Amino acid sequence: MSIDSHTSAQALVWLPADHRFLGEEGNRMPFLVLGDKYARALKDCAHAQPVLFPLAQAAQIPALLAVVDGVLLTGSPSNVHPSHFDEEVVNPDLPLDRERDALTLALVRACQAAGVPLLGICRGFQEINVALGGSLEQTVHASPGHFDHREPEGLGLNAAYARLAHEVRFAPGSVFARWAGAETAQVNSLHGQGIGRLAPGLRALGHAPDGLVEAVEIDGAATFAYAVQWHPEWDCKNNPFYSAILSAFGAACQRRHAARTQRGAGAA
Repeated sequence: MSIDSHTSAQALVWLPADHRFLGEEGNRMPFLVLGDKYARALKDCAHAQPVLFPLAQAAQIPALLAVVDGVLLTGSPSNVHPSHFDEEVVNPDLPLDRERDALTLALVRACQAAGVPLLGICRGFQEINVALGGSLEQTVHASPGHFDHREPEGLGLNAAYARLAHEVRFAPGSVFARWAGAETAQVNSLHGQGIGRLAPGLRALGHAPDGLVEAVEIDGAATFAYAVQWHPEWDCKNNPFYSAILSAFGAACQRRHAARTQRGAGAA
């Protein structure tokens, strides 16, 4: 495979594919899907090259991590199956993706062990919590004390992603406070599920006004290991806070890329 010099100088970031059936009823076909906005955010704000391994299985993770510089766990219409945190499905109408679960939950743990930069967004944020032993609240809007974090009905997706829905308050001195340039920031919100029990080894760095955890780090991680419940990939070029998150992730990936390619050159 030939890769031009510009692309080869960029960090390579692995994004998992979603497994979906698309098409009209009676003519639905299986597809492997990646949201365009995540790939474009990597290119525009992390200055990295997105890569896919669409049929990757958990057993292949170590070999595949050896040829990438970071992992971005994207958002998705689907939810993590609640069997992974010992619960039954509350709403069977909501989409699930067991195939993605089988890969990404193992991928979180592998990134942590190998020191691979990791950023989780929305579903990815929830995957990190579940992979490390936490649980999810399946219906945040029905949980006492929490407000509805879903996008308003009738609002188009573009408007929903652009809408700054609520404030997040960050831990003083945290990286999120630094990226935001303040201890609070306004963020978008398009999720029905959220963190229930915070996983051991995760540290909450940001909370919504209702107390829901919105930003975490893997405590003691060797490299970048953060996740957010909102969607910083949306129009990241025009949102300094969102851009700062992705830029920091990209810088961590670029450092791994430089070390990885230097080792490869030395071996040659």
